[in-house]
Formats: sequence, structure tokens, C-alpha cells
Amino acid sequence: MYRTVATPTTRGESPSDSGDTVVTLDQVPRWSDAEHRSSLQYENDPSFSNSYFPDPLTSSPGGESSSNGMVSRFPVDHDINSKIYLWRGNPWNLEVDAVVNSTNENLDEAHSSPGLHAAAGPGLAEECATLGGCRTGMAKVTNAYDLPVRRVIHTVGPKYAIKYHTAAENALSHCYRSCLELLIENGLKSIAMGCIYTEAKNYPREPAAHVAIRTVRRFLEKQKDKINAVVFCTTTSSDTEIYKRLLPLYFPRDKLEEEVAISKLPADVGDENGETIIDERKIRIKPLPKKIVPKPPQAPVDLPVSDVGLTRRNSSHLDSYLDPAFMSLIKDPDERRKEQWEKTAQAQSGWNCAKLLGFGDLGGPPLSSAEEYSLHSRYLSKANSLNLSEIAEMKIVYRGGVDSEGRPVMVVVGAHFLLRCLDLERFVLHVVKEFEPLIQKPYTIVYLHSAASLQMQPDMGWMRRVQQILGRKHQRNLHAIYVLHPTFHLKATIFALQLFVDNVVWKKVVYVDRLLHLFRYVPREQLTIPDFVFQLSFLFLFFSQDYFCLFLMKNWKFFCSLMNEKSY
Repeated sequence: MYRTVATPTTRGESPSDSGDTVVTLDQVPRWSDAEHRSSLQYENDPSFSNSYFPDPLTSSPGGESSSNGMVSRFPVDHDINSKIYLWRGNPWNLEVDAVVNSTNENLDEAHSSPGLHAAAGPGLAEECATLGGCRTGMAKVTNAYDLPVRRVIHTVGPKYAIKYHTAAENALSHCYRSCLELLIENGLKSIAMGCIYTEAKNYPREPAAHVAIRTVRRFLEKQKDKINAVVFCTTTSSDTEIYKRLLPLYFPRDKLEEEVAISKLPADVGDENGETIIDERKIRIKPLPKKIVPKPPQAPVDLPVSDVGLTRRNSSHLDSYLDPAFMSLIKDPDERRKEQWEKTAQAQSGWNCAKLLGFGDLGGPPLSSAEEYSLHSRYLSKANSLNLSEIAEMKIVYRGGVDSEGRPVMVVVGAHFLLRCLDLERFVLHVVKEFEPLIQKPYTIVYLHSAASLQMQPDMGWMRRVQQILGRKHQRNLHAIYVLHPTFHLKATIFALQLFVDNVVWKKVVYVDRLLHLFRYVPREQLTIPDFVFQLSFLFLFFSQDYFCLFLMKNWKFFCSLMNEKSY
């Protein structure tokens, strides 16, 4: 599909961006080697401060100050400048290690960078469908297939709104930083980055360019030895002009550009990572002032008038202005956490009825919704980063079709749960990964308990932990749990789960003694059932009371004749 361009393009010109050519880095203008320096034009360039889109990063009019006596926040660094390239064209035409794809949370082909999936082939979309989506501000990596690069890094840009522009800026900054972090984690050295924003999300072009350039600059200041090239790719003339105007601010190539950038840079250029600084988040809670025993009166000392107010503010009389009732309501966060730990320790060392009954350790306070969300996010992120194919091949948990009302079905086979040879932690990760697409809406669980009593089962403490990891969305959207071939021990366990773990989820259990009864809730063609379950169902049917009575009625004469012969 691609062929390498034989003749390099002239430095400073845009190479061809046709889809059937491959452009090497030698053919792309390096920022430090660019012939046309535009920093001298800024002084008389009215478009620099009056862009088409309102830029929330820029300072208020009249806020510019002279560069005299000011230290540049982005000094000249020739090592960093040698790694920056500016090129107009599709980034996937470049022969680099990785290319960035700007997409949506579902990694859909229709919402990705235009033309990338068509150039990569159908394999890219198939692999994206297995990643389980991607959150805004995060990034995931896949193979490149037919592209001339080694990897494709997919990231999700934020939706822009003026009211929440700070959150959008930081999310966009995290997009670029996540892409660069994945580049290093995968042992890659060069990356081509298009403009990570879409017209559909209304992100202004110039503020987005500010965030992109300054984030890359801050990242290279820390990791420049691990990256060889970062190519900013533009596809429109307006984007190209914006990057030509803004690059000298963050990547000055000489002292003159550095001095001009001091007065032209926005007032807020972020922290050490390029993220916008939020003053409210700098607040730290400190203990309330303690009451100080008043000292004996001393001889008055004459103070300057300017120091009188300062002395009053620092005096111990501050306690007299605080309401004791209000102070009693305030607790230090560390003290609250310490009390929570003490309650947990008391619950674990106390009288645990469930543990005495052999159901496992159910001690500890319940998790809040924020704690459950954080726990679920950590497990889901780890599950998406691991290869859990050996757990999937055991067919303990797998996706079925839909039930009689159209809800998706998850099938659990108890007999396949081999506790002795199963890594429970990896199994939990597999469960979280498999359940994630289902728990977003109402769904059903079918549990096949056939022959499961022959295997060792985990205790209820482990079950409680799994339920906490799945989160409250699982609890809310679960319609029913259909249990096939339940035993007395299983029913006792579920009753204990209702008492000690969760009365909401486990009240949704529906016991089913026969497969025919199960098919009333979930059609036969919607389930993949192991053969041994059918065999056990036949045995249960044969020895059931109704079938035995029918068999006895049809063969009553035969049994009577046998009885007469024995009595004779």
C-alpha cells in the first residue's frame, strides 16, 4: 500500500501527503534547522494576540510586561529543539515508531482520525474492539497493521466548554502525556502526533495548540534522553500557521526568540507537567490552633503603627473569636481516618458469626461509592493491560446471548471453577473485564451448579470482595441470577449471603431444577451449555418424583406380576 519516497523534499517545505507514499524523518523539517525564523515578526503581528478563537490561556489586555529582568520559563535548549519536527500531512504517512489516533471513548472507526483506519486495514478496528474502550485523557496502544509505523496509540480528547475550560485543558494535556508515556513504556523512540481535538467537541484550535506544545516541552525536559523525535502534524493551513507562531514561545531557538517569548507567553503556562494550576487545590488542612496559656503581663513595648495589625492577627486571642460549637464539628482528616482504622480492627478482632459458621471473614466497614469506583477503576485498568487468555480458556465465565426480554446474559459454570489450580487474583481481573460491557445496562446471570459441589468453592469473604470490585452499577443493573441444579448447601450459602453480604443482589436468585424450566427465562439457542450439564439434567429428570410416578403407572402390571411370583 505504501512506498518510500525516493527523493527527499526540500527543507522547510511540506512533503507530499498522498496516501501511497512513506515519508522518512530525514525528509521532514526539523524545528531547530528551519530557515524561516518568525520571532521578529511578533512585535508587529496583530493576529498573534487576537486570534479567531478566544484563548482562555492568554492574559488580560495590558498585562504584558517588558522582558527586562525577567527569567524565561522556557529557555533555549538545543537538545530538546533537535527532537521537534513540524510537518503538514497525515501522521500515518510518516516512517516513525508510533502514530497517535484521536478517537472517542469506544474507539470507533467512525470517530477516529479521518483516513487512519482505511490506511491501516480492518485488523486495526478488530483489535480496538477488544480493548474495552478508553477513558477521556487516557491512551491505549495497538499494532499498526498496514501502516508504516510500529504501533498506533489511541487517545480520547475532552469535550470543550468555556465554563469547564480548565478541566478540558488538563484532560487534553493528559492525552499528550499519556501518549508519550506509552511510547517510552513500549520501547519506542519517535512519534507523530496530530492535533488531538475534533470539531465535534468544540475545542478551539489555538488553545489546544498551546496545551499540546507546552505539555510536550515539559515532558521532554524530563525524558529527552528516551525520545528521539516528536513530530507535530497539521492537515490544514490554519493549524500550520498556529503552530509556526506558537512553537517559538515554548521551543525558542536563540536568545532573541527567548526574549520575545517572555512577553508573549500566556500568563498561565501550567505546572511542571504543563497542566493548569488551580489555586483552590493548593489548600492543605492544618490542625486548629491550640489554646495558649496567657503569659504574665509584661511591660508595654511601643510598636510601629504598621505592625499593630500584624501583632493582633498572630495573637493567641484568635481562639476567642471561634465558635466552640463550630469547632466541635470539625475533625482533622487524619483523625477521621485513624478512627475508621480502629473500627475496622475492632470488627476484625471481634465476634464474627459468619467466620465461625465457616463462611469466611466478612469483617470491615462497607465501602463508600467513591471507594468502590476507585477500586473498580484500578482493577479494570489492570485487567485491560494483561493477557488473561488462560483464564478465558477455562470457560468459567463467558458471554451468552440474551434472555427472553432481550437482556444480555453472562454464563457461569461452577464445575469449571478449579480452586486448586486457579489464580484467584487473575480470575477476578478476568471477571471484571468480562462483566464491564454488561453491567452498564440491565443484564442476567445464569449459574450452572451442575456437579459444582464436587469442587472446592471460595468462601463468602471472597464473594463479598468480588461484589465490591464490580461496584454498585452491577448491583443496580442485575436483573436476576438463575441457578440451575441447586443443592441444599448452595441454598444455605445464598441464604447466608443475603444475611451477611448483600440483601439486594442475592434476593434476585431464582432456583431452577431443570433445563426446560431455565429455557423459559433464557431461550435454548441463546446459551452454550456443556455436555455434562445435559447428562446430569437427564438423570435429574429420570429420578424426579413426577417422572418416576409416570413410569410406575405405565409398568404397574409388570410390578404386580413380580410381586405375585415372589409371594408364591
